[in-house]
Amino acid sequence: MKNIYSTSALAVLAVLFIVLAMLSGIVFKGWRLDLTENNLYTLSEGTVNIAESLDQEIRLRLYFSDSASEDLPQIRSYAERVWELMQELAAQSEGMIELERIDPEPFSEAEDDAARYGLEAVPLNQAGDVLYLGIVGTNAVDGLEVLPFLSPNREAFLEYDLARMVSTLSSPDLPRVGLISGLQLSGGFDMQTGQRTPSWAVYDQWSELFDLTPIEPGAAELPPDLDALVVVHPKNLSDDMMFSIDQFVLGGGRLLAFVDPYAEADPGDNPNDPASRFMAERSSTLGPLFEAWGIAMDTEQFVADLGRALQVTVQQGQPPVRHPAILGLTGSDLSERDIVTGDLNTVNVASAGALENLEESSGPTVEWLMQSSERSGLLATERLRMAADPSALIDEIGLDDRRYTLAARLTGEAETAFPDRIGDVGRASGIVNAIVVADTDLLADNMWVQRQSFLGSVILNPFADNGALAVNALENLLGNADLISIRSRSTSTRTFDLVEDLRRQAEARLRETEQRLEAELRETENRLTQLQQGRGDSDMSILTPEQEAEIDRFMEQRLEIRQQLRQVRRELDEEIEALGTRIKIINIMLVPLLVTIIALFVAWRRRRQQHGANKP
Repeated sequence: MKNIYSTSALAVLAVLFIVLAMLSGIVFKGWRLDLTENNLYTLSEGTVNIAESLDQEIRLRLYFSDSASEDLPQIRSYAERVWELMQELAAQSEGMIELERIDPEPFSEAEDDAARYGLEAVPLNQAGDVLYLGIVGTNAVDGLEVLPFLSPNREAFLEYDLARMVSTLSSPDLPRVGLISGLQLSGGFDMQTGQRTPSWAVYDQWSELFDLTPIEPGAAELPPDLDALVVVHPKNLSDDMMFSIDQFVLGGGRLLAFVDPYAEADPGDNPNDPASRFMAERSSTLGPLFEAWGIAMDTEQFVADLGRALQVTVQQGQPPVRHPAILGLTGSDLSERDIVTGDLNTVNVASAGALENLEESSGPTVEWLMQSSERSGLLATERLRMAADPSALIDEIGLDDRRYTLAARLTGEAETAFPDRIGDVGRASGIVNAIVVADTDLLADNMWVQRQSFLGSVILNPFADNGALAVNALENLLGNADLISIRSRSTSTRTFDLVEDLRRQAEARLRETEQRLEAELRETENRLTQLQQGRGDSDMSILTPEQEAEIDRFMEQRLEIRQQLRQVRRELDEEIEALGTRIKIINIMLVPLLVTIIALFVAWRRRRQQHGANKP
């Protein structure tokens, strides 16, 4: 009888467990609990605000080659990560974001649509199979935004890219950007050649993406209704213009400033006089504004860096030498945490200044975007006028084992730089959103892009990411405060030792097979060469039966080895997928089952103890 009761109790508990599991799936449907270490599936506050504030419907379509990616578990996993983040974004929009997932199979209308929208088709093999993994966003007024390919390498910025797409679709009008420049960004006149110089590539990029409004440096105030302001080499700005910029920024306007202790491209006070550029004052700053914001740049010193010095040709016919003022910033020199620089590879600068934080400043928060290496120091800008040989500068650098900030983001509250001028209508304080770059030369074409003529058109071939920096910075500043607040996120890829061991073992087998293929290929080619040499020069275009047999044998061997390569890759994917399935089973079933067994065991022990205590 006791065994019957115990068995019945276990059966009842098991049934209750199953019923509760089913009810929880119904009752808690839509509930989300993110238990990942870095909250990978929790949207930032800025993204949530963007989704909740939408005033028009937006449609996001994920184009993913589900069928073609069956042998690519990592890509499939990342595609699921993208889709889950899109679902979370749609859930926060209260029905304003509609989602659609599309598999652009070969020769289908979906594939035609993907190509028409400009999505990138990544080749997978020689058979012509391609992979699509991109997003197309549209709004109610035929606005269109496209993410051509979602690379797993950019996963840290996935949330920002999605939020930016939604934000742009919700405000489709081109933002109005004012431009004050002491350099001839829009083109000028070369007195030596007697021809007009073209506009700078970065100016063309800005003009294409934004409603660019040039402002004369001598103007007294900014025009109304600007969304952002770009200031390049601000020499001799009037106090009135400085005050206008001050009030613009404190009033919520966004500022992108390029200043310089020594601007190589400065045309001088008289652009028609070639000699004036050699005598010109080449420095620029926003001195009083910088001071109010808690930063400073010494206009009489530039950053010389032995660790990042690029090789330049000083004289024709002479070997290139390293120039400590012309730097190639890369890797840890570019902030990985910030959206503006996190996806850049190389940024070239010349005679850049050092941005310093003022002591005891209560101004905005300063976050570095670009910095020098530790093998750097400061030199007087006057040395750039005098030193014809860059090697002479190298001997003068006093290394101080510190990294100098060359570009920074300023965010936070600040007071006006002109307290005596605000009166009753001016702003005494406000929130600053600005990016300051201590170099203007990085905008010049010769620092990052080559122009080539092709069939009457000019093609730009970038060799550095200077242009991307200029565009990224302005695009980011033009986003609303919520978009600016979004930072890079952790990636979902975590190191798993067993999976890595499987991958290494399979790669070792692949290398052995590939080496064997290469050895057989060389052997066959040598044999064919010997056979050809033995025939003489007659009938060179006709193969002998021996050559044909040799080629047929090699073709069979090559086909067999390719099959072996595919089999090894297939086994690798199967092993990884099987491991993932086992882990899912453990997480989904085994752990709850163990908890249930333990609970049943504890209940059985208590019942048994109570029964024993009741015995006379």
